[in-house]
Amino acid sequence: MSLEIKVPPVGESITEVVLSRWVKNDGEAVEMDEVIAELESDKATFELTAEQAGTLKIVAAEGDTLAIGAVVCSIETGGAAAPKAEAPAAVEEKVAIAADKQAVAPVAEKTGDSYATGTPSPAAGKILAEKGVDAASVNGSGVDGRITKEDALNAAKPAAAPAPAAKPAAVSAPIVPGSRNERREKMSPLRKTVAKRLVAVKNETAMLTTFNEVNMKPIMDLRGKYKDQFKEKHGVGLGFMSFFTKAVCEAMKDFPAVNARIDGDAVIFNDFVDISIAVSAPKGLVVPIIRNAESMTLAQIEKSVIELATKARDSKLTIEEMTGGTFTITNGGVFGSMMSTPIINAPQSAILGMHNIIERPIAEKGEVVVRPMMYLALSYDHRIIDGRESVGFLVRVKQLLEDPARLLLGV
Repeated sequence: MSLEIKVPPVGESITEVVLSRWVKNDGEAVEMDEVIAELESDKATFELTAEQAGTLKIVAAEGDTLAIGAVVCSIETGGAAAPKAEAPAAVEEKVAIAADKQAVAPVAEKTGDSYATGTPSPAAGKILAEKGVDAASVNGSGVDGRITKEDALNAAKPAAAPAPAAKPAAVSAPIVPGSRNERREKMSPLRKTVAKRLVAVKNETAMLTTFNEVNMKPIMDLRGKYKDQFKEKHGVGLGFMSFFTKAVCEAMKDFPAVNARIDGDAVIFNDFVDISIAVSAPKGLVVPIIRNAESMTLAQIEKSVIELATKARDSKLTIEEMTGGTFTITNGGVFGSMMSTPIINAPQSAILGMHNIIERPIAEKGEVVVRPMMYLALSYDHRIIDGRESVGFLVRVKQLLEDPARLLLGV
């Protein structure tokens, strides 16, 4: 019997996916619910599992673009799985039954062989199964010729038939200075979607960027003083992202338009703050979301950031974890960026860009001092956010970060 495995529905707006990788090979035995392939949509990567046990018959190839409901492979049920080695308990049971029969049978003339001859012990049977060695090919050194654990460990796997001589692998030629070679690679669904959305944002919004700078010394001093106690109590490090998230949530109370969006000829104001965190994943930039960040503590925010970043690196983010968001924070500083103009993550109306922390001389109370400074950039949609609101919002974020006590007290 054959069962077709099709591309499952993965979201209302997703009509096709790309088969990025086969986890199992054609003709290989698979178990029910075992992962057999990875599919990639324009939003996330997800796993395709076997709906029954059997032998895998591949239909689609890696790199193919498949519509929702298209057949990816089939699973044949009849003699699919390779015979597994008997469990040690089963081996012991067989040995016990044979021993009982030997005990009640009439004593026969000794022939040099017994029921134990060529029979592996439970431990030896497991080792032989793992090595793929037939017990019949092993000479037992135990009592009455029984195969011991040492015999199994010393048993060599039978040599495979010599394969026909293969042609030596082609060695890629080294790049010659001055050469003009080109290579063409197909864009991933994620990259194509990112490209379309970025162009749409540039064409459909009145995007502007305002800048400011933040003295990071107060936060760095606070982190240095309490980071050990914080980690000991909450089990997570105290990073900068939680401070920026809290500052943004506080500033939005005074400037709600920054947390709003345009819907047709109406403006939708949100009473909650879902912060999208831009994360660099192996297949491109993704923006998982911290839900209701306005009601979270610093520790809860840090735990959420670590969890989402780990899932992004492992390509384990779900579509739900990347859908929505009312405001985005991106940190180009981790890559050494000094200044940039981030692009709005539509349909949101604003995005905050963090940058590298550099010690620079500044004037403070009439004196020149060296402080760890960071440039901040707020890109916003001028259709909904005026210049006064954008500048006021960024100044408020700066004030809260430079005086963390106000941030923690909400004043």
